[in-house]
Amino acid sequence: MKMKFTALVAAGMVAAAPAMADLVIPNLSYRTGPYAAGGTPYADGFNDYFTLLNERDGGIGGEKVQVPECETAYNTEKGVECYEATKGNGALVYNPLSTGITYQLIPKVSADHISLYTPGYGRTSAANGKVFEWVFNYPANYWDGASVAITYLLEQNGGSLEGKKIALVYHNSAYGKEPIRTLTDLAKKHGFELTEIPVDHPGQEQKSQWLQIRREKPDYVLMWGWGVMNQVAVQEAANIKFPMENFIGIWWSGSENDVVPAGDGANGYKSLAMHGTGMDYPVYTDMKKYVLDAGKASGAGDQVGSVLYSRGMYAAMVIAEAARKAQEIAGTPAINATQMRDGFENLEITEARMVELGLPNFGQPFAATCADHGGPGAAMVQQWDATTKKWTLVTGFIAPDMEVLDPLVAEDSAAYAKEAGITERCN
Repeated sequence: MKMKFTALVAAGMVAAAPAMADLVIPNLSYRTGPYAAGGTPYADGFNDYFTLLNERDGGIGGEKVQVPECETAYNTEKGVECYEATKGNGALVYNPLSTGITYQLIPKVSADHISLYTPGYGRTSAANGKVFEWVFNYPANYWDGASVAITYLLEQNGGSLEGKKIALVYHNSAYGKEPIRTLTDLAKKHGFELTEIPVDHPGQEQKSQWLQIRREKPDYVLMWGWGVMNQVAVQEAANIKFPMENFIGIWWSGSENDVVPAGDGANGYKSLAMHGTGMDYPVYTDMKKYVLDAGKASGAGDQVGSVLYSRGMYAAMVIAEAARKAQEIAGTPAINATQMRDGFENLEITEARMVELGLPNFGQPFAATCADHGGPGAAMVQQWDATTKKWTLVTGFIAPDMEVLDPLVAEDSAAYAKEAGITERCN
């Protein structure tokens, strides 16, 4: 079955192979399986932004962008197969939207010299560019998110969490386990008790976990969930009447899909946010004209402006800006994968540039360097209003605690470097 899948994907990609001068940015998407509700809007936003650039601007620097899409079903093996099937077509960068796939691709892209962009997910210590030359995860990562959540709770409790009980409900996978080390160290620093509560894939059964929460009565619940797990968790929290304002998800647990099914029970639920959402941005004037009204929208076109559509669009925007920077550095619009990496490593996105792109105050400004592939790591907190069916930002950007995070990133990346035989660069 594996060989058949790979052969079919490879054949499809060869048939649709773009001219070599085009900028090839594969979309490793998942529109099927238990995580399709998250994968679909992200893929749509990702595709639509590049369609906008092609239709309005003629591409990037005069080069059209080709976005061959390959279905992974959020399956690590299929994700690797999609990578192998598409990399030979001049692929410049991969954005797989899966921590499991990311872990498997890190050594592959490093050997193949192709960039891997994992905004807000993947291997956190890839923020250390001294070790991870080909991986970028700005503007924020999972450990940033864990720290921001705790900083927010400190602010809500007069600067002290001493004696508080915090439960972490997490997807029992590489993704869900990412924040545990950070939260453990933060618990020691701030004196709160951390309880780890795993939820097995895909997360449709959580009765025992929420009975434990009802029994132990934590002051706060944090969640690292994805797909149907989020919907079930929010509903179960409502069922036991857990105070929703004390329930905070990571940014992958903060979409409309996660809260709408619970109806009024989801009111007050919070999550972190890496960026703004909704259609109140000038870019949507052009998106409507060149993509939506022109009948060129990806998928059904029904996810436009949603949280995860916005995130896919954001990822595409960052990739496009890295391509522009690469063209500038290389002195040619027809860049290759090595030149694309240079664009990622020298990318700076200012608020002034975000305004020019039609996305004012949408995301935090950042500047990458040889050593810093992770960005500032700040995030906002948003809250769900079940009446208006909208997310409302309740904070501005909150900075993570780098006093805790920097040593963790250094330790984990050093261990990887030793294991992989990597000599640190940027000296």
